[in-house]
Amino acid sequence: MLEVYIDGSTTGNPGPSGIGVFIKGEGHHVKVSEFIGEYSNHTTEFIALQRGLEEAKKLSPSLVSARTDSQIVCAAVEKRYAKNPEFAAILEKILTIVDSFDLFFIKWIPDDQNKAAHALAREAVLKQLPKK
Repeated sequence: MLEVYIDGSTTGNPGPSGIGVFIKGEGHHVKVSEFIGEYSNHTTEFIALQRGLEEAKKLSPSLVSARTDSQIVCAAVEKRYAKNPEFAAILEKILTIVDSFDLFFIKWIPDDQNKAAHALAREAVLKQLPKK
């Protein structure tokens, strides 16, 4: 089983945004820290999940468990629906990837259990901000 921890970080809302992905399991330790432009905090979380699942798919797992501290992302994936058109467009891509796995689960976790992905997301944003 692969565990895919994801998080988004935004300075301002919307504002400069980064995503963090930490994947572990099946002998893998994958870290992704990427600046993605300017987005709202919720959009950033959806993008982080999409990116995390894209990375997980490359590893050809049969079972994937995604972990997020975003309740809106978790609920949207579980319901397979997002009312917001921007979220819905990203969710459609997420569900296409999800449906390619033999088994997929998503679980909401508190912030203190998502420190690795959070640090990667924050690092991506801080690298883009002007130095003081």
